Amino acid sequence: MLEAQAHLCLKQLLKQGGGSSWPHHLTLTRLVARSLRRGDHSLFPVSATVDRPWLLGLLLPVLMANHPVLLVASEALQRRLLQRELMLLAEVGLRRPLWQGINPPHEPGLWMVSPAELVQIWRSGNLGEYQLVCAEAEELEELLRQGQAIRLTPKDWDQLGRAKPELAQTLLVLHERLSRQLLNRPIGRSPSVAIAAEQEAPLRLLLQGVEGLPEPWQHWCKSHSQQWTSWAITEPQLLQWSLERQPLKPLESLNGLLLQRGAILMGSLMPHGKRLQDLGLREPVLVPLHTPERQTAIPLYAPRLQALPNDPLFPEQLLSQCRRLVLGRTELSVVLVDDNPLRQWLTSALAAEFGRRVDHEQTAPESNGVICCSWSWWLAQHQQLPAPGQLILGLLPIASLEDPLTAARVNDLRQQGRDWFRELLLPEAIEKLQRGLAPLRVREAGRLAILDGRLRGRGWGQRVLEALEPFEPLERLLPL
Repeated sequence: MLEAQAHLCLKQLLKQGGGSSWPHHLTLTRLVARSLRRGDHSLFPVSATVDRPWLLGLLLPVLMANHPVLLVASEALQRRLLQRELMLLAEVGLRRPLWQGINPPHEPGLWMVSPAELVQIWRSGNLGEYQLVCAEAEELEELLRQGQAIRLTPKDWDQLGRAKPELAQTLLVLHERLSRQLLNRPIGRSPSVAIAAEQEAPLRLLLQGVEGLPEPWQHWCKSHSQQWTSWAITEPQLLQWSLERQPLKPLESLNGLLLQRGAILMGSLMPHGKRLQDLGLREPVLVPLHTPERQTAIPLYAPRLQALPNDPLFPEQLLSQCRRLVLGRTELSVVLVDDNPLRQWLTSALAAEFGRRVDHEQTAPESNGVICCSWSWWLAQHQQLPAPGQLILGLLPIASLEDPLTAARVNDLRQQGRDWFRELLLPEAIEKLQRGLAPLRVREAGRLAILDGRLRGRGWGQRVLEALEPFEPLERLLPL
């Protein structure tokens, strides 16, 4: 059986010193082999880690299986697999035909594609009987949403006018009308502006029934439903804007993707209730595989009288606490704030006191530097940085309702009478929080500071604290 063969092969490889010291390699390999043999749906939640040390145990049975397997991975993960895990397995004789790109392989093997390429393959009907394996389950929904995104730029409007000259004049009028609505407004905190269905209606009616539309207009016309939402990305300085359209539930919009095929998802996610249902898995085998790092208590400084983010006193209080936390530190400090204006102001204020130690989203900091950055930047770049001595959370990573996509997803749940905060925003924030803390957990002397007053001032803050366990509370900052 595949399970026994994969187990024995990995055991020999680990004895030879290959792979990491992750404790669940053998268990994972048997579970993956079993899922491939049965063609079922499996979900393996793991602790958030810096470098996904479990990839070897996931890939080995994939290479040994006779079934055609499609591995969904971001471009960054594909590069890592080609340079490390797949190369290591090839050195011990485990090879399998490997294909990349959207063109179907000429023979069954391992087909490695990005989420955007998976969308194209599914739409073209070329997925066949391939079983799906994804090692980034915590990002799968967002990656598939971006893979289905439709963006109409000024060039696309010009192209449509040239392709359909009989519509050119009307298109110009509609574009100018939307431009006035979008650009004649105060510059807000975000360049994204929600687009209502009635604002799009004239354009949709104009193109209804028109054949031979160039892309991306064809997909734009097909995507009109309540499960899609639109917004504009404005560039006021250039007097330009682009129209963005994305699905609220990307797996539902790829209807049938996971039906009648096996799927293995693995990553640092919390699959509870409706969230598990939204992943599209049918009665999945669910086996959490947590690592010892999760059992190491992390020092946590979370002052009890911190102001709430909407309090006028919050920026100055945040700056004061950051000064105290940064003062005298000899290791890297990272300050995480998603509010762009607040982050820019905080960076300038800290730089005025600490000078060149302070940088904004810099990948080459000084040894005792201070990096002020957004959560998205930190999650994408932390592997390129030394492990920080402390993480300072100015704001918890709770998505803002000022973001049009977030607002649309919340409104969808609100119309169903569901608790949109505890079902959507809070679980996603906790997942992001745990992923962001992974570099700190590998250190024995790292420190976490949460300066968002909602942690102590809101009832749901207890759920955040429970997700951070184990931690060692610091009631006050001790001298170095």
